[in-house]
Amino acid sequence: MNIFPAIDLYGGNAVRLFKGDYTQMTVYNEDPVAVARDFVQSGARHIHLVDLQGAKDGTTPHLDLICRLKKETGLFCEVGGGIRTMDTIERYVSAGIDRVILGTAAVTENGFVEQAVAKFGDAVAVGVDIRDGQVAIKGWTESADWEAFAFCKHMEQVGVRTLICTDISKDGAMQGANAELYRRLSEEVSLNIVASGGVSSMEDIYRLKALGLYGAIIGKAYYTGAIDLKEAIEVAV
Repeated sequence: MNIFPAIDLYGGNAVRLFKGDYTQMTVYNEDPVAVARDFVQSGARHIHLVDLQGAKDGTTPHLDLICRLKKETGLFCEVGGGIRTMDTIERYVSAGIDRVILGTAAVTENGFVEQAVAKFGDAVAVGVDIRDGQVAIKGWTESADWEAFAFCKHMEQVGVRTLICTDISKDGAMQGANAELYRRLSEEVSLNIVASGGVSSMEDIYRLKALGLYGAIIGKAYYTGAIDLKEAIEVAV
């Protein structure tokens, strides 16, 4: 299982939200590049980046910083937040970003995912953010009409290979990952599933690895020291 340590970006800082609430934001480091370098020293091969400002308004205010993070670390870099046009995907991919994550646009723009996958292939993933069984969009500020599992099946049908699945109720809450959700999802679809939200202990790492998941994202637990990133990476292999 691949470990994706995460940096959520807002105002140029590395931050974390509590359950997706922008009013409950904690700044953990004003130098995201320093955080990424620590990931490298801990043995990370992947990094998960989210432009929280972009997620709210569909822009790319951290594009230059994200490109710098990729250049200085050489890590496999996946990016989500505000990627809602083919032009934005092109900008990230041409800058060397390994994978972009479509969220809101995958739900609201008919045919967008199909078009993106046809052009960029596995460089396109979809993030499904789940609240109360429904898909949430626009930086988790709105709920869509899609039931979560039905949406995931639809994404598989249109050619998506990688799915980043976030249980919003667990995100930043340090209450443990929703292993049952990922178990059910693994049975429903044949996709590379990345677990996100609530991964807060080594027990979570062991449980998610046992499910045969493609990856797991570690966010707040890294910043608070609840999970030793080096140990998590070693255990997940």
